[in-house]
Amino acid sequence: MTGTGAVTGTGGFRDWGVIPWIGSIRDRGCAGLGAARIPWDRTETGGGSPGCGFVRDRGDPWGWAERNRGGRTSRDRERIPGPCGLPRGRIHPGSRPQGMLGALRLVRFRGAAGGGPRLGLEEAPGGDLVDLSAAEPELPRSMREFLEIGPRGLELAHRSAVPGNARPEAKHGGCPGCPCPRRALQSGQHRVPRAAAQLLAPLGDPQKVICVGLNYHDHCQEQAVKVPKEPLIFSKFPSAITGPFDDIVHPQDTSELDWEVELAAVIGKRGRHIEEAAALQHVLGFTVANDVSARDWQMRRNGRQWLLGKTFDTFCPLGPAIVTRVPDVHNLWIRCSVNGQRMQDSNTRHLIFGVPALVAWVSRFVTLVPGDILLTGTPAGVGVFRKPPVFLKRGDEVRCEIQELGTICNRVV
Repeated sequence: MTGTGAVTGTGGFRDWGVIPWIGSIRDRGCAGLGAARIPWDRTETGGGSPGCGFVRDRGDPWGWAERNRGGRTSRDRERIPGPCGLPRGRIHPGSRPQGMLGALRLVRFRGAAGGGPRLGLEEAPGGDLVDLSAAEPELPRSMREFLEIGPRGLELAHRSAVPGNARPEAKHGGCPGCPCPRRALQSGQHRVPRAAAQLLAPLGDPQKVICVGLNYHDHCQEQAVKVPKEPLIFSKFPSAITGPFDDIVHPQDTSELDWEVELAAVIGKRGRHIEEAAALQHVLGFTVANDVSARDWQMRRNGRQWLLGKTFDTFCPLGPAIVTRVPDVHNLWIRCSVNGQRMQDSNTRHLIFGVPALVAWVSRFVTLVPGDILLTGTPAGVGVFRKPPVFLKRGDEVRCEIQELGTICNRVV
């Protein structure tokens, strides 16, 4: 990756397993994607056998950088003891939930009976959910408030993800006083079948939705413009956010509705003037976004200010989950199809400014707070630069997908 401030991902996972995607995304005709590669991460205990404790830099109390980067980055570390007082390097019988090895997939959903939004965990891409709001009643129902309480929230989420079959009574001996109570998946009472849940945008009330333009080399090439020397920042209003399988409303005010699949970073830790080397410590995880755009309003009207063309209601489908760990955020395939026809097919290694560079740049101007969303730009293949141009019409189905993160699918109405 080239360009001023460009950053490539570092590290990776040593051991990998492949698990089937449980269920499929059938909502609005969007099929599931087959199989998911889930990391069996040994880096949390610094190598050797997987353990139940976490290894974190003293300057990274949240462990964000560990989740999103992998590997060792500092000699000055502390080991946080695992549950049940087991020796370091041993596997806690319930510390490796099947289908959630090393990562959480945080979601918001509404159950079959309706009611308000609830927090949950997706067992695997396209799989059943764990109702965090039921398993951990002390947690807030708002994802932004959940992030604001800090590491304690993730601690509770992790323990609720523990499956009962990972901690058999015969081997575990009941674990009196264990801080990881047998609940959620073991009892089954907090599992929600995927078909009985309506997935919502994982964040519905962020303080800021920050966007980046012209941030893929191939996207600059398709419109014959120079690679920018500094990130091009604009914004959407939070009211543009809609769910991963909700409708995109085609405004009557535009005839040039376009798609843009994007990697979105979710801020988990407050910061201002963040150093690039420490930027990933402020990122909770990643999700999929579609930066829907009205090109006439973006490029010709409103004095060519981008805001109105980018922020109509429903112009930011988001989801399906916030994934707290990926092997290398700067090496993920990223795709968009319309009515089954592939329109965008690229890789995040073509980003001009990587996630750390973007976080550092934006924090020069504004304070980043938990729940802020950073859309990192779109690759080549948008409709406006095709010859002839292609725009969305009512009835079209737009499918955006990113490796490791999942798929969103939205019908235009």
